[in-house]
Amino acid sequence: MGGYIAIGVLVVLILILVVSSIHVVQQSKAFVVERLGSFSAVWGNGLHWKWPFIERVVKKISLKEQVADFDPQPVITKDNVTMQIDTVIYFQITDPKLYTYGVEYPMSAIENLTATTLRNIIGEMELDQAPTSRDVINAKMRSILDEATDPWGIKVNRVELKNILPPREIQNAMEKQMKAERERRESILQAEGQKASQILVAEGEKQSLILRSEGEKASKINQAEARKQSEILRAEGEAKAIILNAQAEADAILRVAEAVRSGNTDPATYMLAMKYIEALREMTSGKDNKTVFMPYEASSVLSSIGSIKNLFDK
Repeated sequence: MGGYIAIGVLVVLILILVVSSIHVVQQSKAFVVERLGSFSAVWGNGLHWKWPFIERVVKKISLKEQVADFDPQPVITKDNVTMQIDTVIYFQITDPKLYTYGVEYPMSAIENLTATTLRNIIGEMELDQAPTSRDVINAKMRSILDEATDPWGIKVNRVELKNILPPREIQNAMEKQMKAERERRESILQAEGQKASQILVAEGEKQSLILRSEGEKASKINQAEARKQSEILRAEGEAKAIILNAQAEADAILRVAEAVRSGNTDPATYMLAMKYIEALREMTSGKDNKTVFMPYEASSVLSSIGSIKNLFDK
């Protein structure tokens, strides 16, 4: 009975050893393995076997991009002003072996290296330059840190300055200066706005006067054209009336001449009779002129046109 128990315990221990010796490495991980205290291999993603008591996993390393947010560091500018600057570093482990054996404490080494690099760069700048030179500082720090951490198996992708905090009295002075600058710009913008508004108003009045003048000009031209057309039409009407009257008189003369040739009427007598008739028409055109006394001699003249009456009635 005791032998079976011992065999069972042995089987369980063997199973535990087998299970503990099987390792599955994820896609974003890398395992550094040592054999008898010396570097053996770097395991990538997949299934791996570790010999019990001979090999051991020294370090499990993430291959993802990592972020290191360091505490504010005191730095001194070229004009001897102390500022507090905190940085953020985005880095990635590219060589697990160098990262494991290159430096004792990689993150502490990166933090100290970042602080010294930042002091060197800010020490070459004046206070007014530092807040406006973030891109320059970031680029210089990334280049220096990437080169310095290459032997450690680390690649620095980006460096960002989170905050640049000068002393309180300098902050107050800078805020006053910025406020004065904003007020100056606001005054300039208001003045430019008023100027632009006045220009637009003047331009609008100018355009209005131009349009009004053009409208009056067009109206006068239209009136002149209307008067011209009216006079032309009236002249044409008068000319046609004169032509028609002349034609009527010519027709009358022709008929009188025809009547004279065909009868015994004296032309002079006929013309005298026509003058009598016109005079009578004018005399009887008034309201009160209803009775007209004619001399006896006029009756013979009027009777002389009786022979012509039939000619005009045709």
